[in-house]
Amino acid sequence: MNETVLTVHQTSRPDGFPTAEQFTFVESALPTPAAGSALVENLYWSVDPYHREMMDDVPGGFALHTPLEGRTLGRVIASRTPRLTEGEIVFHRQGWRTHAVVTPEETRRLPHFDGVPLTAYLSVLGGTGLTAYVGLTRVARLQEGDDLFVSAAAGGVGTATGRFARLLGAGRLVGSAGSAAKVDHLVRGVGYDAAFDYHDGPTATLLREAAPDGIDVFVDNVGGEQLAAAMSALREFGRVVRIGTISQYNTPDAPPPRFNYADIVEKSIRMEGFLVSNYRDLQEELYEFAVPHLRSGRLSLDETVVDGFEHIVDAFLGMLRGRNTGKIIVRDHTRTPAALAA
Repeated sequence: MNETVLTVHQTSRPDGFPTAEQFTFVESALPTPAAGSALVENLYWSVDPYHREMMDDVPGGFALHTPLEGRTLGRVIASRTPRLTEGEIVFHRQGWRTHAVVTPEETRRLPHFDGVPLTAYLSVLGGTGLTAYVGLTRVARLQEGDDLFVSAAAGGVGTATGRFARLLGAGRLVGSAGSAAKVDHLVRGVGYDAAFDYHDGPTATLLREAAPDGIDVFVDNVGGEQLAAAMSALREFGRVVRIGTISQYNTPDAPPPRFNYADIVEKSIRMEGFLVSNYRDLQEELYEFAVPHLRSGRLSLDETVVDGFEHIVDAFLGMLRGRNTGKIIVRDHTRTPAALAA
């Protein structure tokens, strides 16, 4: 067992895109769990777009010079509570570190699904998949045959949204991405009917070419110009699912999107945002929906896996630059099992 712990701390606030110099790795002694807690050796880490928002000086954001938080999967290696068994794999939120002391209340025990890889619990069966599922089923209230446009469609939430929408009976699926390779993956790999690289021209023009008859639902991970274009393309009773605003995370002074606000009234458009943390009660429902499709092969994983905790900052910064396809996950390849033991 390693006798030291590595944690990642944020050392300063970014102005625009964050840099590696705004993080540092801190080494400390391996902690001993107190009564009622357990020591977990982390195996897989999730880096997510919301971490960029938390880097700013905002309520609930990251404090400087303290360990950061994030979703992670780890193995219990020392326990002082009967509720956490040594050797079991658990989900918790004390990521960005190699080890963590957790209580049972701070963890979620993972169900055993034969043939389902552990990474799925951070992608389509984790917060990423739950975001996509809630957006489609609860916010958009997706109906069979609805035509969708998804921005940042090649990211974790975007690929999950496309795959789930297809399984739920959606009509035409259109996505935007940031490169020709990602566009190709969306059409050939994920099941989108059409996709475009938003660098290739005005989004309104590109969307009109991809969805000439308009759309019923816009799942928005980006905001900005893509939100404005979608508002024009929405049909009567269209719905906008607001998930994120990637286009403004690193450019807070960018002007807000401009569109005809009268469309909201005249086309009876509904726009709604949500926090997935308010829908954790749907976790079991997500399992019931997604796991059979994972087992049958109808649902595939879109993941970019980075080996080595020492690369977690680079993985995070690369995600902000769009260098991943699907959900980006960091793994300790020296210790990680492929799946939960039966």
